[in-house]
Amino acid sequence: MLYHLFEWFKSEGISFPGSLLFQFISFRVMLAVILSLAITTLYGRRVINFLKKKQIGESVRELGLAGEKIKKGTPTMGGIIIILGILIPTLLIADLNKVYIRLMIVSTIWLGLIGFIDDYLKLRAKRKVQESGENYKKGDKDGLAGWFKVLGQVGLGVIIGATLYFNDNVSIWREYIGTHNPADTTQIVRMVDGNQKIFVETKVPITTIPFVKNHEFNYSKLLPASLRDFTWVLYILIVIFIITAVSNGSNITDGLDGLATGTSALIGVCLGIFAYASGNFFVADYLNIMYIPNLDELSIYIAAMIGACVGFLWYNSYPAQVFMGDTGSLTLGGVIAAIAIIVHKELLIPIFCGVFLVENLSVMMQVGYFKYTKRKFGEGRRIFLMSPLHHHYQKKGYHESKIVTRFWIITVLCVVFSIVTLKLR
Repeated sequence: MLYHLFEWFKSEGISFPGSLLFQFISFRVMLAVILSLAITTLYGRRVINFLKKKQIGESVRELGLAGEKIKKGTPTMGGIIIILGILIPTLLIADLNKVYIRLMIVSTIWLGLIGFIDDYLKLRAKRKVQESGENYKKGDKDGLAGWFKVLGQVGLGVIIGATLYFNDNVSIWREYIGTHNPADTTQIVRMVDGNQKIFVETKVPITTIPFVKNHEFNYSKLLPASLRDFTWVLYILIVIFIITAVSNGSNITDGLDGLATGTSALIGVCLGIFAYASGNFFVADYLNIMYIPNLDELSIYIAAMIGACVGFLWYNSYPAQVFMGDTGSLTLGGVIAAIAIIVHKELLIPIFCGVFLVENLSVMMQVGYFKYTKRKFGEGRRIFLMSPLHHHYQKKGYHESKIVTRFWIITVLCVVFSIVTLKLR
C-alpha cells in the first residue's frame, strides 16, 4: 500500500526527501525485515498475553520426555504472530500488482486458516473433556480430520500450479543459442564483447536439476509425445505433492522449542538468495540460470518471512513462552514449498529442507516398520526410540536446546550446499 502511494506521488510529480527510496528493492527488503521484526517482537507479547487470557494453552501428552510437564499450558496458536509479521510488511511495502506477491498472500492466508481451524478444534475438544471432569488425552478425534488438511493442501496446490502454468504474467527467459534469429517471441537484452545475446521467452514448465551441466528439465518429457498437451495436469500434481510433503514436514518438525522456527528462517535465507539470483537479469546471466521477470519483488515477502521467524524465535526459543501450533507450522512449510516452486528450485527441496525430510522419513519408517513387524512377528518393533527423530534424541538423553542447535547447524550446511549448486555442476 505504501509502495503504491509513493508510486502515485511520483506520477503526480510530488517529491519530498526520501520519497524515491521506495523505488529501490534493496531498501524495501531491509524495511520489510525491520517491520516484521518489530511486529513479532513488540506486538508478539500482546498476542501472547491475549492467548493466556483466553486460556489457549498447549495440551501435552505424557510421553516420558524430559521437560514435557513445564510445557503444559504454554500458549499455542502463536503462528498468528508469524502470519501477521509476514502479511503486514508485504501488504505495505510490496507491489501488490505482481502475480508472485498475490500468490504468496493467498498461500499464507489459505494455510493459516487451515492451521487456525485445526488448532481451534483441538482447543475446543480439550475444553469439552475438561468440563466433563475427565482427563484430557490427545486423540485422533480432536482437530481437523487428516483428509480435510490434505484437501486444503491439494486445493492450494491446484491454485499455485494452475497460476504458474496458465498466467500470462508468469514467464522464463533463457539465452537463445542458434545460427539464426528466432521468432517474434525474442528480445535482445544485452551486448557482450560486441556480440548480441538473444533471450527467448518460454512458457513451458521447467525446473533446475542440481549438479548437472545442462541443468534444466522440462516436465513435459515425463509424458509420451501424444499426451504432452496434458502437461499441465502432471505439473499441478507435482506441485500438489510438494506443497503437501513440505507442509507436513514442517508440521512434524515443530516438536521442540525453536526447532521449526529457526529452521524455517535459515531456509528463507536460501530461498531469498535463489529469488535474487533468478530475479536479477545480470546475476542470472552470470550464473547461467533462468531469468524470471518480476521475481525480485518476491524477495520482499521472503524478507518479511525471515524477520517474522526470527522475531517469533524471541519468544519461542527454549523455554518457549508460546508455540506456533498448526497455524504457524503448516503455513511456514506451505509457503516454503510455494516459493521453491516459483523460483524453479523444487528439486533442491530435499537438500535445503533436509531436516523436514528426515523428520518426515523417520515417522514413515517408524510406522511402516512397526506395522510390518506386527504382521510378521505378532509384535510391533521400532527403529527409533521414538519418532519424529528429534524425540529419539530426547529419549537418548540429549537436552532439548542441544538437539535444536545441532539441527540448525545441519540446516546451515544444507543451505550452503544448496547455494553452491548455482555454480557446482
